[in-house]
Amino acid sequence: MPKIMLKNTTETKSETNNTLSLTKPVEKTKTTVDTLTLQRILRKKRSQKYMEAMKSLDAGGHVHNQEKVNELINIIREEFPEVELINSGMFLGILAKCYLGIPYEVHTLSFSFSIIEHYKKGQTLPDGMEKARAMAARGVYEYIEVYTDYCCAVSSDGTVSMI
Repeated sequence: MPKIMLKNTTETKSETNNTLSLTKPVEKTKTTVDTLTLQRILRKKRSQKYMEAMKSLDAGGHVHNQEKVNELINIIREEFPEVELINSGMFLGILAKCYLGIPYEVHTLSFSFSIIEHYKKGQTLPDGMEKARAMAARGVYEYIEVYTDYCCAVSSDGTVSMI
């Protein structure tokens, strides 16, 4: 009869502290993203709904109506669900040529004040939006999205040029 030469004298016990939960974990939908991912998100073609909302800025009625301004901000958030642009301070505002006539040159949707305002020639723009004024005043693009590090010039068909 064979003799057992190796004998396991120590017992091995392993304990696991696994907990089973029936609740769905809270998912973060808006996170901070790296520069490359952010650029990819910002270069994406704008939706028709988004374009229509931005065209309505110059039509009037929004200047003294905070509800309309909030509606525009919500449309922007729907367009970029991957990242929070407005509350993070990254998205400064939107700038476009103003068609109200002389003396107005451009109008803005500023997120720091959540207002729409029309600016005359030579009048200083708020929050670092001055860098996009020349592009907006020429009217080549439908509007300019002004970010802290970028400007996104959006054409009438929704295509984006990052500057």
